[in-house]
Amino acid sequence: ALLAQAQRRPPLVLRINLQRTSVADWLARCQQAGIEALPLGGVAVHLPKPVPVQQIPGFEQGDCSVQDAAAQMAAPLLLDALGPAPANRPWQLLDACAAPGGKTAHLLERAGADAEVLALDVDATRLERVNANLQRLGLRACTLVADAARPDTWASADLAFDGILLDAPCSASGIVRRHPDIPWLRRPDDLAALALQQRQLLQGLWPRLRPGGFLLYCTCSVFKIEGEDQ
Repeated sequence: ALLAQAQRRPPLVLRINLQRTSVADWLARCQQAGIEALPLGGVAVHLPKPVPVQQIPGFEQGDCSVQDAAAQMAAPLLLDALGPAPANRPWQLLDACAAPGGKTAHLLERAGADAEVLALDVDATRLERVNANLQRLGLRACTLVADAARPDTWASADLAFDGILLDAPCSASGIVRRHPDIPWLRRPDDLAALALQQRQLLQGLWPRLRPGGFLLYCTCSVFKIEGEDQ
């Protein structure tokens, strides 16, 4: 069933930015523009007939972003686990493998002034996409080119976070319909190498979690070696 699903055309799903508009208002604008849009729950909306992002109401102004429905689960999972921010300060959050920035932006859109986010990525070019997405959405985060597995190279010894989002590098075996080259490029020994990288990230970041905090580990893999076994 997974293999069959991976052969289907992926849906165009958007995340509505509630700091700029409401789902109801945005859907009304789509109706006026003659674009069919269906709410999926939360801030997710499905466009049955895909259109270029330039034609999506409010996209350039930051009213919405392209993000799969499953990916939209990450920010609420982490923030709901944390609950209300402390009275004297905002939550200190880390998005450890942030590019292209969808989950970083969702954390900021949902938490508002209750969170400060540090977004890391080891790839400077990919981190530029994070900055571009945040600028379009009118959001602010601290972005840094760094290896999340080695906090000693980018953080002081006492730096700790209330919440850490680790969307770890993986085989991407669960999003083949988005990346049809994956079945052709992946090799059997990739899984062991990726699992080792994921373990190094977990071991490096776990000590940077404050007592009582939460670390959300996620991948887009269907293999247990990259998920439950970690």
